[in-house]
Amino acid sequence: DCRQYTNKTCEECLKNVTCLWCASSGRCMDYPVRRVLPPADLCELRSARWGVCWVNFEALIIAMSVVGGTILITLGVCCCCCCKKKSKKQVSEGPDKDDERAAREREKRRVRQEERRAEMKSRHDEIRRKYGTV
Repeated sequence: DCRQYTNKTCEECLKNVTCLWCASSGRCMDYPVRRVLPPADLCELRSARWGVCWVNFEALIIAMSVVGGTILITLGVCCCCCCKKKSKKQVSEGPDKDDERAAREREKRRVRQEERRAEMKSRHDEIRRKYGTV
């Protein structure tokens, strides 16, 4: 039971990891495990200590927010850089497989069209020779 460490030192209280030390009142109490943060009526955040005596909950929340924000910003910047590099790489590599396939199909159609034109021209020339209109 953590109450036995009330009016003793913070270090003695926090040897037990289930205890919470309230510096303003000098009380040692069981940490309210059902809540993430201790309620204000139990102990103010600036006076509450858990784990170590030199960090209060207020400073812990601020520090964790700064670290978390820094990590999120870093991840965002990394994602942006990776996407930018990938898009530059695709542009520098040239057309992708779909573009190449479409270009090959266009070239095949153009060649077939030229062959058909040549056939039609030769057929028309043959008809002109036959009827003497050349």
